Amino acid sequence: MLIRMLPPDFLTQLRDGARERRRDRPKGPEMAAVEDLTGPGGVPVRRYRPGGDGLPLLVFLHGGGFVFCDLDTHDRTCRRIARACDVDVLAVDYRLAPEHPHPAALDDAVAVLRQARPAAVAGDSAGGFLAAAACLALRDTGGPLPALQALICPNTDLTLTRPSITEKGTGYGLDADELAFFAASYVPDPAARAAASPLHAPDLTGLPPAVVVTAEHDALRDEGDAYARRLAAAGVPVRHRREAGLPHGFIQNMDLTSAVAAAAHDRVFADLRELIPRDR
Repeated sequence: MLIRMLPPDFLTQLRDGARERRRDRPKGPEMAAVEDLTGPGGVPVRRYRPGGDGLPLLVFLHGGGFVFCDLDTHDRTCRRIARACDVDVLAVDYRLAPEHPHPAALDDAVAVLRQARPAAVAGDSAGGFLAAAACLALRDTGGPLPALQALICPNTDLTLTRPSITEKGTGYGLDADELAFFAASYVPDPAARAAASPLHAPDLTGLPPAVVVTAEHDALRDEGDAYARRLAAAGVPVRHRREAGLPHGFIQNMDLTSAVAAAAHDRVFADLRELIPRDR
């Protein structure tokens, strides 16, 4: 029912809007090198090198509800992570739904992580979902696992049953009807959505230490909080913070207009600088 509330051309609007917004966005910090490369299975990837030898590698998985965004929409975010955290960043242009439903995006993420062997994996929103799910998949298939997973406003539960879906699902920038569309696009069978969701994984032991950042006014807030609690209960070291006063997606360029968001960005970057190992 929620999906029928959206206009028929909703997906086209999303993708066109993302392209238009990136044209007007500041570029972000200069890098020593930025390379567009081809990853395993032909997956496009982009490597950001801020300068310096032997920097740790962070693989970044962009958000966008599994259905939109790409290397260019998150270019500034990747540049800022690379510069602020003193890491090389490898951004992944995974396949999008609904043209490529689950597990296509997850397969792309796992393949890149397996080949790149990064010190860390990070993702925002749907990218946080994929980062968490990829760590579970790598654990179950013998790795190698990154030393850190950073999940920023992550989607972790495609069943969309947490209270914040209703409480924050209208008027905060990410609406419940949009989330229903994203879930249906990525996993068309409703009966399969729980099994695909990291929050419903039966066992979270043996996963990498995690940074989990949620936002007060995010419809995905409660499932991110719940995943952090489940990780901690499974013995996984977790640094979890709920950012007050912020909506979903604050990590994506909100620092340009909000001092509160800029301070939250600084806290995320400080976490990564501190927790990403420098000896891998």
